[in-house]
Amino acid sequence: MSLFDPFYKRYDEWYEKPFGKSAYLLEVECLKRTLDTFGRSLEVGVGTGRFAQALGIEFGVDPSLNMLKIAKERGIKVVQGMGEALPFKSKSFDSVFIIVTICFVEEPDKVIKEAHRVLKDGGALYLGLILKESMWAKFYMEKAKQGHPLYSNARFYSFFELKEIVKNLFSFEDLNSTLIEEPQDVEPVKNKEIVKGFREEAGFTCLRLRKKG
Repeated sequence: MSLFDPFYKRYDEWYEKPFGKSAYLLEVECLKRTLDTFGRSLEVGVGTGRFAQALGIEFGVDPSLNMLKIAKERGIKVVQGMGEALPFKSKSFDSVFIIVTICFVEEPDKVIKEAHRVLKDGGALYLGLILKESMWAKFYMEKAKQGHPLYSNARFYSFFELKEIVKNLFSFEDLNSTLIEEPQDVEPVKNKEIVKGFREEAGFTCLRLRKKG
């Protein structure tokens, strides 16, 4: 069973709460500013399909059947599967999205390699994530210590670790950051700024990488 399966309703309802909704809209805008090549697209860890729907991503893969049912209702073509072994042919997508999911997989290097495999030559990989250097990562790690059912299974990666994972497969093209304020998860986000580059105080970082070889 997927980690998220028992909590799929709680997960999806988070996006309707004051903080969740405002953070989500800002994260979507940050990703949109990072977009370039699009074409035939796949989101790995599509969840309930909120990001895929907002960004116009055609296909989604996720291990959680409960989440996929909701994503399908949102118009996404869904397939049940794992990011470490994508159920798609090699070189079948122009773009692959991995949004937050990388923090919840056991073997991120395998997920990145699979994204590389299913991408066409010159295809784009889009990442949206909380980097370890961020104050927000520390905020969520504290929640994990308190027994949060999802963050207890999260692992945050530093920008250096991320570069090591992708270095032989992808080159960096663009990077944007947002959620630049003190971490909290109750009130709507106040600072709607989206900036170029990596900022340690940012709660969400968007990257565009280009497939090598």
